[in-house]
Amino acid sequence: MELKTIRYEIADGIATVMLSRPKRRNAWTGRMHMEYRHVLEQADRDPAVRVIVVTGDPEGGAFCAGADMAALEGHSEKGRYDSGTTEDIARPGFGVAAEFDATFAYHFGLTKPVIAAINGAAAGIGLVLAAFADLRFAVPGAKFTAAHGRFNFPAEFGLSWVLPRIVGLTHANDILLSSRVFTSDEAMAMGFLNRLLPPAELMPHAMDYARKLADGVSPGSLRETKRQIYTDLHRDAATAVTAAERLLEEMIKHPDYKEGVKAWMEKRKADWQG
Repeated sequence: MELKTIRYEIADGIATVMLSRPKRRNAWTGRMHMEYRHVLEQADRDPAVRVIVVTGDPEGGAFCAGADMAALEGHSEKGRYDSGTTEDIARPGFGVAAEFDATFAYHFGLTKPVIAAINGAAAGIGLVLAAFADLRFAVPGAKFTAAHGRFNFPAEFGLSWVLPRIVGLTHANDILLSSRVFTSDEAMAMGFLNRLLPPAELMPHAMDYARKLADGVSPGSLRETKRQIYTDLHRDAATAVTAAERLLEEMIKHPDYKEGVKAWMEKRKADWQG
């Protein structure tokens, strides 16, 4: 697929996905969603990729300013919602578990962690993207909003499910019922963010963190731990423990277990097979 709204690069085991419509503040369109899912699928299948970092084109002055207003006008004129995508859209993360086989929930089916480096405003779908990432770093003062209330929309794309699980019901109700604008500083206090960083330090920190995951954690451990986290949200404690014990018995047989022990004893970087 020709990429027109996404910039995609791979280096040192890290895939960087940059939302790039700078003249429209990196606003979301059907085309961007097609490209976004395409590159996620490529990254998830690529054995050279260990971690995925998602950010906004810095020239756009935002992480993602939400749905493009032209698309919102189009919905109004048609009198119906039009996703702007086609039936051949990529399906990253699908097929792992039925509860992940839906728009944006597919992030939970990916085998690699996703870090959101939020370098500006995250509104509407921008907030959704951040919420479905595994880790979130942001710059101080960035503005967030669910935005749906002002357009007579429901809470979009699973925000009503994911936000209470991240920030708790009290903060989720505040964000979703009011659709108010809140800052990344508030988001940090709510527990939505992992860390606030000055603009000049955001991407270096995100990339350094991603590099530590890629180098210091085996690919199998990253894959299975991520799957455990999101699958166990639907399980009772005993089922989660039993599943973890079964995985331990399976994964200890993999060569990466022996390599991990050997690298630790020899105080060197592990050579993961994946």
